[in-house]
Amino acid sequence: MTAPGSSPAGGGAPVVRPRRLRSTPAMRRLVTDVRLHPNDLVLPLFVKEGLREPQPIASMPGVVQHSRSSLVAVAREAVAAGVGGLMLFGVPERRDALGSGGDDPDGILNVALRDVREAVGDETVLMSDLCLDEFTDHGHCGVLDAAGRVDNDATLERYASMALAQAAAGAHLLGPSGMMDGQVGHLRAVLDAGGRSDVGLLAYAVKYASAFYGPFRDAVDSQLSGDRRTYQQDPAANVAEALREVRLDLAEGADLVMVKPGLPYLDVVRAVADVADVPVAAYQVSGEYAMVEFAAAAGAVDRERAAMESMLALRRAGAQVVLTYWALEAAQHWLG
Repeated sequence: MTAPGSSPAGGGAPVVRPRRLRSTPAMRRLVTDVRLHPNDLVLPLFVKEGLREPQPIASMPGVVQHSRSSLVAVAREAVAAGVGGLMLFGVPERRDALGSGGDDPDGILNVALRDVREAVGDETVLMSDLCLDEFTDHGHCGVLDAAGRVDNDATLERYASMALAQAAAGAHLLGPSGMMDGQVGHLRAVLDAGGRSDVGLLAYAVKYASAFYGPFRDAVDSQLSGDRRTYQQDPAANVAEALREVRLDLAEGADLVMVKPGLPYLDVVRAVADVADVPVAAYQVSGEYAMVEFAAAAGAVDRERAAMESMLALRRAGAQVVLTYWALEAAQHWLG
């Protein structure tokens, strides 16, 4: 019996030729079922207090800590290129145990949000990282108790104050990234009670205690001592835990849910996309970006092709939104 698509009995040419649908660039474009558009991409940006000029980040070639003026310039450039959104991270000059700069209206992140919102208005989706790690002198994502452990419920109160400050500064979407229990529900209640039901929540629903965050800690001048394994997820844990976190965030009112990192967790992205009834995002984190950049600099891979493959992999796995440091370059040069 001849198998489907095989040559007829006695030999001869194949009956089915899949290569026909790969014969030309136009044919490949016609039949593709995964597409990447600038509107699918979010550009993470770092703004550092006190800078006059952008400052390169050595472990992330091509990425900088921005001054306020250079941040506004790149925001305008991203809008012109059609990038879907901007995610802002603030890097303060001074830190303390409570992360006071996080909810200070004159703190660098809130000032930067106002700058960008004033410059581009509603032409892009302005997102804000809602976490204390950039602002604390111990580098953890929350308030520490007397024993040096992150106090979940005390941290929620700090997040609530940050949420109202970031909403007032002009953020369209807030990104609670600390992996505290109940953070989405607490923030939704506080925002609604404060008259800010218009501000959405991009829940970092599945965030792993990953080795791939190393360059990011350079980008935000992290003060972290120790690790975050008691609140971020174990990379070895089963997918059931990730889905439990997603269901909790959805029940608490998340408008989008995110998996972070992206490429090492494609199986999780797919599983989350299968159960979520809101858009799913994936964050292509600093270590993923740096691996391609350094490999390309060494001549080991084609930079553009490797970057595009990695972003397409996230889309193919089910992410509708991809946070990536290549967002602007991809929008301007690779997706035209």
